[in-house]
Amino acid sequence: MPLSSRTSFSAALLAIAFSTTLMAPALAAKAVERPFRPTSASGSLLAGRLAANVRDDDNAASFYAKALSSGLFKDEQARQELTNRTFIALLTSGEMDKAVTFARRVVAIDKKNPIAHLVLGIRALKGRDYTKARDELAFTLDKPILQLATPLISTWTYAGAGQTKKGVVAGDDISSNDGFSTFKNFSTGMMLDMAGMRDEAIARLKDAHERDANAVSIVDAYARALVRAGKKDDALKVLDAYSAKVPRQPIVTALTTDIKAGKRIGPAVTSAQQGAADILVSVAAGIAKQGGADYAVVFYRLALYLEPNNATALIGLAELYSDLKQPQTAETLFKAVPASSPLKRNAEIELATTLDELDKTDEGVAHLRKIISANPQDLDAIISLGGIFNQRKRWEEAAVAFSQAVDAIGKPTRNDWPTFYYRGIAYERTKQWPKAEADFKKALELFPDQPSVLNYLGYSWIDQGIHLQEGMEMIKKAVDQRPDDGYIVDSLGWANYKLGQYDEAVEQLERAVSLKPSDPTINDHLGDAYWKIGRKLEATFQWRHALDAKPEPDEKAKIEQKMKDGMRDTASADAGKAGDAAKSPDADKSPDAPKPVDAPKPADEAKPADAPKAPDAAQPSQPEKPAEPSKPTGADKPVEAPKPADAPKPADETKPADTPKPADAPKPMEAPKPDDTPKPADAPKPTDAPKPAEPVKPAAPSNNNGG
Repeated sequence: MPLSSRTSFSAALLAIAFSTTLMAPALAAKAVERPFRPTSASGSLLAGRLAANVRDDDNAASFYAKALSSGLFKDEQARQELTNRTFIALLTSGEMDKAVTFARRVVAIDKKNPIAHLVLGIRALKGRDYTKARDELAFTLDKPILQLATPLISTWTYAGAGQTKKGVVAGDDISSNDGFSTFKNFSTGMMLDMAGMRDEAIARLKDAHERDANAVSIVDAYARALVRAGKKDDALKVLDAYSAKVPRQPIVTALTTDIKAGKRIGPAVTSAQQGAADILVSVAAGIAKQGGADYAVVFYRLALYLEPNNATALIGLAELYSDLKQPQTAETLFKAVPASSPLKRNAEIELATTLDELDKTDEGVAHLRKIISANPQDLDAIISLGGIFNQRKRWEEAAVAFSQAVDAIGKPTRNDWPTFYYRGIAYERTKQWPKAEADFKKALELFPDQPSVLNYLGYSWIDQGIHLQEGMEMIKKAVDQRPDDGYIVDSLGWANYKLGQYDEAVEQLERAVSLKPSDPTINDHLGDAYWKIGRKLEATFQWRHALDAKPEPDEKAKIEQKMKDGMRDTASADAGKAGDAAKSPDADKSPDAPKPVDAPKPADEAKPADAPKAPDAAQPSQPEKPAEPSKPTGADKPVEAPKPADAPKPADETKPADTPKPADAPKPMEAPKPDDTPKPADAPKPTDAPKPAEPVKPAAPSNNNGG
């Protein structure tokens, strides 16, 4: 409900507090690090707003509740607005009993509020009041986003009441496109299998599997239904086919082991509550991938309200909070994954990388070493350990870890290219260029024309003055694949610079700066190029901008020296050196040490990795941020290109975890308006196994020649 336009004190104060979006992230971040306790209602209101703005949901709920209970806000519309915000904060923080109480208050104010009715419907479902659950959910059926989930949740109210056939009919009546049909048949198939209607269950789940054989939740439910119908061999074929694409997927591995051991296999879900929770988790995962963090948090929380030990929900929500820069909350959620779950090991690996984000690196390393000690062939844990070492610039240890990973791989496949790539970076950083070059070539052998590797190796050759033509062709290929990647474009510009092609260098480096305006190294490079073509005032400006962007200490000293004394004006010197070096047989000379970027997150494993997405903040002229290795435990979808990490700020200024600028802080879901939220193009796929441990993103080097 909009705030009143009247000038009452409470309404005016609310309006001011709710308009502080730009300043909120910075102030709230301090509040998270050093909690404060407001002494006034207005202070509590502002503190709640700031906490919510950076997804510090626990504090937001506490502060809003305190402001509301103060009695200071007399204006009715202001109180209604604050009541709604308190309700949402309680919901996203997981205080479900209190959220239910506030949902009733919200409905008393706004009789059609869809989020409040959703919460009340889930509460009724949890309490097995299935008729009331359907009545409450009916208020949400025509709302974007909610209409993906609540119609199917309603079908489970029939199953809970022992009326499975009515639930099936209700599901069939839901209009859908092909994508949603997969989702619908998956849900209906689980419902039928739970009721013992095995032939009908297999028919539905087979259809869902044929539409999407990469969703581990579909594979799991289908295989279980086949075993329960006496078709054990068919079930193992389904599981083996998935394992061929996604090795080591824990849910599939555990089920395969149990079937072969002759254990009794139950249905995928055993209650209406669990079935509804699976729907909520699936929708949450789909929305999160599309950037809908606000709704994703709500759906995950409601799923956990129905099924507190749902490991997929716990890990999915933990990963979401990690992405939202709330590692403390992520740590708590990872630890809550039950020991009995096949996903517990995944959670333990991700917990280790989260501890590193919290500056508990030694604890995280010890955690991973314990896992590896129990299983020296645990590739996921080994890669995660190497990622942490790269993140922390412990290059010798990173090289050892990635070498252990190479040994564990045995015969490498296309999916394994990132392991060689990251070990190559570690070797390069420790001045072992022959070994680094061999690993980069091996990565390209496994995945020809992979842009991150092309960029890194090509740049390194040019920086050393060897294989100039081949190196330039590699970089150009990388740029052709990722023309909007500021780091790769920077590499092309810096290659032009190293070859004395200063006009071309300026053109490319200006484009790189436009793509990544706040990167210190790219600005430094552009300053050098400007100086070489006589634009010295602009060069000084770019160097100043590079300093403002907080470069690494050694690069800062070089830039300050250029600010003071300028550069050599002999334009032919660099080109001459490059030409001389090209004739030199000294191919083993190590390039200037690139600066690291964040350690890598392994990518999903269903398919060979595609070219990685553009990194967020690698140091330029570098072989941009390394692409992320494939996800160890195998998410069910084909692997997407690994997402390189943001370049870490100096150690004394921020934690190694990526830290978004204030403007980029996720917006809080303080008053969701489902009607304004566009419906996703496709229905979310049934929840795949959560991404396993993501080794911290390994740092990509940045060959920064300060001139």
